[in-house]
Amino acid sequence: MSIPVQRTGPGPLSPDATQHMVRMRDGVRLATDVYLPGGEVRPGPVVLTRLPYDKCGEYTFMPRVAAYFTARGYTMVVQDVRGKFRSEGETLLFVNEAYDGHDTLDWIVQQEWSDGVVGMWGDSYYGFTQWAAVSTGHPALRAIAPRVTGTRLGELPGPVPGKRTHDVEMGVARFYPLSVFHDRDMLFWELDWTRRPYAAQVEEFFAAVGSRSASYDMWFPHPVNLRRFPAGHPFDAPAVPVLMTVGWWDNCAPWQWHDHRELQRRPAWASNEYLLLEAIDHENNSHFERGVPNTAPSFLPRYLDPAIEFFDVFLRGRDTTLPRVRWQLAGSGDPSWRTCPSWPPPSAHEIVLHPAADGGLGSRPGPAGTVTWTHDAADPVPSPAGDAFAFLAEYPDESSLAERADVLTFTAAPRTEPLDLAGPIRLDTVAGSDGPEMDLFARLADVAPDGSARLIARGQQTVLDPGDSFPVSLDLGHTGYRLAAGHALRLTVASSDAPEFVPAPGTGEHRWLAGKTTPNRQRLHLGDTRLTLTVL
Repeated sequence: MSIPVQRTGPGPLSPDATQHMVRMRDGVRLATDVYLPGGEVRPGPVVLTRLPYDKCGEYTFMPRVAAYFTARGYTMVVQDVRGKFRSEGETLLFVNEAYDGHDTLDWIVQQEWSDGVVGMWGDSYYGFTQWAAVSTGHPALRAIAPRVTGTRLGELPGPVPGKRTHDVEMGVARFYPLSVFHDRDMLFWELDWTRRPYAAQVEEFFAAVGSRSASYDMWFPHPVNLRRFPAGHPFDAPAVPVLMTVGWWDNCAPWQWHDHRELQRRPAWASNEYLLLEAIDHENNSHFERGVPNTAPSFLPRYLDPAIEFFDVFLRGRDTTLPRVRWQLAGSGDPSWRTCPSWPPPSAHEIVLHPAADGGLGSRPGPAGTVTWTHDAADPVPSPAGDAFAFLAEYPDESSLAERADVLTFTAAPRTEPLDLAGPIRLDTVAGSDGPEMDLFARLADVAPDGSARLIARGQQTVLDPGDSFPVSLDLGHTGYRLAAGHALRLTVASSDAPEFVPAPGTGEHRWLAGKTTPNRQRLHLGDTRLTLTVL
């Protein structure tokens, strides 16, 4: 079967930048654009961004970002990572970013427009490249501002020795090496998630483009994990000030919250961490400005001003005290930043809700009992949003999930007064299955008086060999969200969310190699199930 593929190469060079081919330690040269404030050569602080999405492309609009930074006195350096677009070298995920970042910093400090002080900024993969550079301990790197990212970004989950649970595999995990990191260009094509085995479609794709993906082949069928950080983990490197922007609806947020917990365990890093907890998704759509494009006048200030304020302090030495935590309360109608010395806010406390056999969700435990459902990978629960990365662009009504027989639904009574959620959410339960593995998905939604239901938070885990009963704790992440009076909380539990997550075939086979599926009977022990919320 022929697979249509759309290829997108590099965009036109910006007239505001000068491109340099910067040599790395192994002789490979990376395409690097330099934007000077006012076009003048004078020593000053530099903001570096290293990304795989085309330094000249419309997707990341780096010329516009650079213009914003240079207008505020910063030199901006933007680089295509190794093997992407105009840069030389092999196209390979993650493993070259540490030393390439170090060597780029070496080059920057030798330039006449550099005063030897560098910060790094960017989202997602170009947030990861910041942590990779940090891992080398380069003395010129004085501050970083990673957004919607993590040191474990894109990590492929799998069995962990001594544990029977792990993260559920995201559909994008193996697809990213087949689109963004296949070769120098961006390749756009669609996998048919109804046609198994998925790996056979990948081979059809390779035949269509006439080449293979080194990153995919290293991960399939079982990953060979080369070291992302060959110089050592970034958290073991000297601490630098870090502004962590986390999105309440970012599908990659679990990796960033993991980083936050690890940083807080290390005193030097904890004292250098600043949190910006924003009501956004991975693509920076805002809960308060849904439908507003990134070309709108309000976008760049919202997107860049916090980083500029941060760099003014830690790159320029401005005498300003920054709040340790700034956060937005979605659903309040007020996008202004709230501040607190730590997260969750010191005034927050936990409440516990219990699902009941009658579909209720209340503060008192109901009678013990078991509820069951059938997971069928041939008819999985559909992912509510077409693009999980741009979730808030759609912000779909999820009320139809309650109509499915393979989704458990528990709804609380409508609130008589507003309830402010501010902190972590967790579902503890005991689950079971007659299958060899079990995926467990939990979603917390806001049910409006008109019956529509929209996501607040979610979490998921794969359980290996669950048997009749196995204790599971689902981390639903963190949120800042106001549930209005007249609205109700709804908890849904299911065993699939496809195609955002690769559905378990029910046979225990590799999810990309399985050609057939088998239904599994799943169960939840209500007496052992509780939903813990952090509220003000």
